[in-house]
Parts: sequence; structure tokens; C-alpha cells
Amino acid sequence: MGKLKVGILISGRGSNMAALVEAASDPAFPAEVRCVLSNRPDAKGLEFARERGIPAVLVDHKAHASKAEFEAAVTDALLAHEVDFVCLAGFMRIVSPTFIERWHNRLINIHPSLLPSYKGLHTHERALADGVKLTGCTVHFVRAEMDVGPIVAQAAVPVIAGDTPDSLAARLLKAEHRLYPLALRLIAEGKAKVNGEIVDIASAAVDETASFFSAR
Repeated sequence: MGKLKVGILISGRGSNMAALVEAASDPAFPAEVRCVLSNRPDAKGLEFARERGIPAVLVDHKAHASKAEFEAAVTDALLAHEVDFVCLAGFMRIVSPTFIERWHNRLINIHPSLLPSYKGLHTHERALADGVKLTGCTVHFVRAEMDVGPIVAQAAVPVIAGDTPDSLAARLLKAEHRLYPLALRLIAEGKAKVNGEIVDIASAAVDETASFFSAR
């Protein structure tokens, strides 16, 4: 079986995109990044991709008359690069149900909380205001409702006394950069499969995932 062909959608620096690209640079990684696509011409992540020989694609949402036209152009660009799986990595556009259905169970996102807690924006501020002792990040398949969908993997991060939203975000970002490549690898290897609205993880991968995080 060949490698999973992945397109990554970004809007800015794309630090999670960079983590996926670095992981995929290992010949043993079961997915390859076919392109990095941004809706913003000033997205710094495009230059990161170019420097590594990965096609950097601009589909400017402002150049299209409607969301439907924009998303059709995004899909056309992905297909032109033979993409069969899509990762959202700081893509600051809400995708439509039509786009989500087009890429059904082939579209994942990473969110900076332990879903289903703290959907939406300002996750760190809300977690600190509630006094939680653990927060984290979640990789999930995308559904029409925001921050809802079958969960692939999660990583927990402690909240430390004196944390600010910025300090918590920085600690959490390190976990995101480990979690996203792990989740993509599990999917590409067929160890994480959607069953209804739940992701089944192969028993061997459960132990592997636990050791992956306990080693850090």
C-alpha cells in the first residue's frame, strides 16, 4: 500500500503544518505531504513549504465571489496535487458542510482543548477562568458542527499556578506538534478507523500511543 497523500491547509505560520512536514520527511512515515495550501498570500507557512520543495499553493479567498467558488478552487488545487486526505493546520476559514461532505472522513483538524470541553475560541482563557488543572489538544475528524467529530487522539497538558493564556498556549503547542503527526500516522497505517462517529484504535496502537507520551 502506498503512502497517504496529504494536503495541508493553513492561513498563517503553520507551526502544526511544519510539524507534519518534518514528520513526513522520515522515509518510514506512512504519509507524504503533496502540497501546502493557504487562503492568504502573506502566510509565512508557504515559504516554509517552498524551502522544503513542497508545492506551496495560494487560493486567496478574497479573489472569489463566494465561499462555494473559493472551496471549489481549494478542492481543485488539492486534486491537482493528487491529494486524498486533508489536514487543517491553523486554517482560519470555517469550511462549509459541502466541503466537509466532499472530504468526508478524509479531513482532520487539531483543536487546543480536550474536546468536547472548550469548543470554539479563547480556549486558554476559558480554561484558566474555570481553574481546570488539565487541558490539552485534540485531533478529530471534521463535521459540520464546529469542533465536533470523531476523536482520533488527545494529549493532556498540566495547568500550572501562575499560567497566563500565552504561557499555557506555548506549553500546549509543544504537545500539538507531537500529537498531530502521531494521529496522522495512526490513520495512514490503518490503526485509527472511523466507525460511526467513533474512532476505533487498534489495540497495539493504544499501547504505542501511551508509551509515546509517557516517554516525553
